[in-house]
Amino acid sequence: MKRYANLVGLFVAWIVIFGVFSYLAPTSFPTVRNLETIARQTAIVGFAAVGMTYIIIAGGIDLSVGSLVALVTVVVAWLLQAGQTPLVSALGGIAAGTGCGFANGWLTTRLKITPFIVTLGSLTILRGAAKGIAGEKKIDAPLTWLNDLLASLGREQRWMLVPIGVWLVILLAVLAALTLKFTAFGRHVVAVGSNESTARLCGVPVERTRTLVFSIGGFCAGLAGLMQFSRLSVGDPTVAQGLELQVIAAVVIGGGSLTGGEGTILGSLIGAIIMSTISAGGSHRGWPNWVQEIVTGLIIVAAVALNRWRVSRASS
Repeated sequence: MKRYANLVGLFVAWIVIFGVFSYLAPTSFPTVRNLETIARQTAIVGFAAVGMTYIIIAGGIDLSVGSLVALVTVVVAWLLQAGQTPLVSALGGIAAGTGCGFANGWLTTRLKITPFIVTLGSLTILRGAAKGIAGEKKIDAPLTWLNDLLASLGREQRWMLVPIGVWLVILLAVLAALTLKFTAFGRHVVAVGSNESTARLCGVPVERTRTLVFSIGGFCAGLAGLMQFSRLSVGDPTVAQGLELQVIAAVVIGGGSLTGGEGTILGSLIGAIIMSTISAGGSHRGWPNWVQEIVTGLIIVAAVALNRWRVSRASS
């Protein structure tokens, strides 16, 4: 009941935020087209937030998400430019993301390095790799159906309500939530994040679970990178700077605990929607980028403070 109450509270918070911006910008904000735009913006953060939820529940953190998304856009564009089919290019980008996630998990478990340090190193390594592959410039790619995954819907496509990329993140979220709740692997993830020593004594394969969790995070970041490429239509090694902070904030706002053991997929998605709504509202109000960055930073601090308050209240 406590978890459901938290989700209801998050939804109410989003309604209030949406209502405030609708009042401030009544002619442009509360429209069907703007709701579609918010959904499209949420998809990129939402994909990455699904994977980050698993990582945070398992007691880890991944600071390399933004760099990984940039790397995936470059890989997809590079493959398309080399003459590969859109499907092969998309799979190549997702495979690159999954492989990088696996590497983060392997380094964390085998070399006994904390996830913070490993992914902090990966943040710069992957960004540098993206710039190296792209020759420190954007890679133009031919237009394919990949560009339609997160494109604004035309008049003849309105029956879809939202682009296919948004439906894909919803499908992924459902599968991830069911896996977390009803499978042995999901229980292992929660056990490792709650108390690693107890989980190990109970026979939970801690190292394998952590490696799989980071691989899942890389896979989801690969999908986020594919969506980012769909929006940009180019491979950009400088894109998604700071995205990891938005993703972590979305998970924490959604009820995830930075100490591990807590979090929900639905809560993380609502957190991502809240972040996107605030960003869209700032744009409609004409806020400069520096104001939006300050607001985003305040949200992150508030989210962490809220998480600390929840933990202290639960332990008291």
